[in-house]
Amino acid sequence: MKILVCISHVPDTTSKINFTNDNTQFDSNGVQFVINPNDEFGLTRAMWFKEKQGASVDVINVGGPETEPTLRKALAIGADSAIRVNTAAKDGFQVAKQLAKVAGDGGYDLIIAGRESIDYNGGMVPGMLAALLGANFVNTCISLEVEGNDVKAIREIDGGKESVTTSLPLVIGAQKGLVEESDLKIPNMRGIMQARSKPLNVVEPDDVEVRTEAQKFEKPAPKGAVKLIDPDNLDELVNLLHNEAKVI
Repeated sequence: MKILVCISHVPDTTSKINFTNDNTQFDSNGVQFVINPNDEFGLTRAMWFKEKQGASVDVINVGGPETEPTLRKALAIGADSAIRVNTAAKDGFQVAKQLAKVAGDGGYDLIIAGRESIDYNGGMVPGMLAALLGANFVNTCISLEVEGNDVKAIREIDGGKESVTTSLPLVIGAQKGLVEESDLKIPNMRGIMQARSKPLNVVEPDDVEVRTEAQKFEKPAPKGAVKLIDPDNLDELVNLLHNEAKVI
C-alpha cells in the first residue's frame, strides 16, 4: 500500500499571534512552527500501516523553504520521503489542486490529510482533494483499518459515531481519536540522523487560480476585568449574572 500524508506547517498553539501591514498579514517573527496536530494523528496511523503491513509512506506540504524543518520532522518520525510543492499556500482550492497533481502522478492508494489545520481552520482541502482525484472520502475519521483493497472506518458525527465500509483509493480527513495521544511519535536521535539522508523533493507548482483572499485579520477582543463581589451581596451578584454576563 502506498500512502501519502499531507502535512500543514502551523504555529504552535503556545505562540503569541500578531499581524502586520494594517492587520492584513500574519507576523511569523518569533513563532514556533509544528506539524498540524490533525496531520500528526494521520501520520502516526500511517506509521502503523508501515510497521504492520509494509506500506510506504510519503509526506507532502505546499509551502516555501521555511516549511522544510516540519517535513524533516515527519521524516524523522519515520516517513520514507518528503515532497514540497514550491509555492505559498494561499487558499484551500489552490492547495487541493497542487496536492491532487502530485497525488495523481504518484498513484497513491491512501491519502491522509488532517480534517482541518489549526491556523485557518478551513476544513476544505481533504474533501476537495478527494473530488479532484475521484477517490472515496471519509471525513472526521477516528478509526481506520485496511485489508487489501477493503477499508473499514469510523467517523465522528454529531451526537455519536458512524461506521462505514469503502475501498481504496481513499482520502480521509484525520482527527484526534485516529490514534491515542500516547501513541504519537517523538523523533529520536536515530530518526533525526536518518532524516538527513532521506529524499526531500521540491516540485514546481501548477498554475492554479486562487479563489479566496484574506482581506484583514482581527484578534479576539480582550477579556474584561474580573469583578469581585462581596459574598454577602448576593443581589449584586444575581444582577451582574443576569444583566452583564447574561447567563441567568
